[in-house]
Amino acid sequence: MPIHITTPLQESLYFSEKTGHSVWLKMEAAQPSGSFKTRGIGHLCAHHKQRGARRLLSSSGGNAGLAVAYAGRRLGLPVLVVVPETTSERAKTLIRNEHAEVIVHGRDWSEANQHVLALCGEEDAFIHPFDDALLWQGHASMIDELVQQGPKPDAIVLSVGGGGLLCGVAEGLQRNGWSDVTIVAVETAGADSYAQSLAAGQRITLPAITSIATSLGARMVCEQAMALPARFDIRSVVVSDQAAIAACIALLDEHRIVVEPACGASLAGLAATRLAGAQRVVVIVCGGVGYSAAQLLEKGSQYQ
Repeated sequence: MPIHITTPLQESLYFSEKTGHSVWLKMEAAQPSGSFKTRGIGHLCAHHKQRGARRLLSSSGGNAGLAVAYAGRRLGLPVLVVVPETTSERAKTLIRNEHAEVIVHGRDWSEANQHVLALCGEEDAFIHPFDDALLWQGHASMIDELVQQGPKPDAIVLSVGGGGLLCGVAEGLQRNGWSDVTIVAVETAGADSYAQSLAAGQRITLPAITSIATSLGARMVCEQAMALPARFDIRSVVVSDQAAIAACIALLDEHRIVVEPACGASLAGLAATRLAGAQRVVVIVCGGVGYSAAQLLEKGSQYQ
């Protein structure tokens, strides 16, 4: 049995009226761990258990770690997650609630990742939060579901951190014969390693993550993400933290769903993108557990 669940595809009259497209929301925030990461990470963890792993280790800004912790509990394997100092107390508590051990190390994800790699033993399996072909294979299942849930969209809008969701969506589109669907890849300013890499024609490393969307806080995207524009129509969009927060609050008001700014970025990108001729647009509501409703509203008040 897969560790992830099939998520709803919900029409949004609010975002449709705001953008002029027929907007549909793929509700990945409904996954058991609160984000799309349950898909690929559950697939990857199950693979490693079959290969004899005795413990699962990961590095995460929060959501990937929670997905590993949830998968580990379901699979009966102990889990250790190293998170950077920017990870919210809420996210750390949720990971611990899944019976995983949490270590705080480093200023950002890359430093946390270096630390967890040094802790891996022979019987441990390292679960990368975004750069693994099996991970993308698991994420691609959301496109398999879209094929069953309705007509082919003209565009799919998603948030980009390290590129795992982007690579998974691309794989899903290709294996379902939907490679002509436009992909809108959205980041927040200060966590826009993909946009800057595309502009430079090579992967760049951000000197630091300065966006509040810390779940998008990979200073360098995976190499596979850079290869995708040769095969897909990918539109890179960068939005402000303020726009991402405003989109989160709009989602809360209109659809009663709480997500974090890393997810709000995709909804903000939808409003900021010109998709001439696109009628049906799907937004991946990727989720995120770093914010409660109260925290989200408090953050929103700071931008008013």
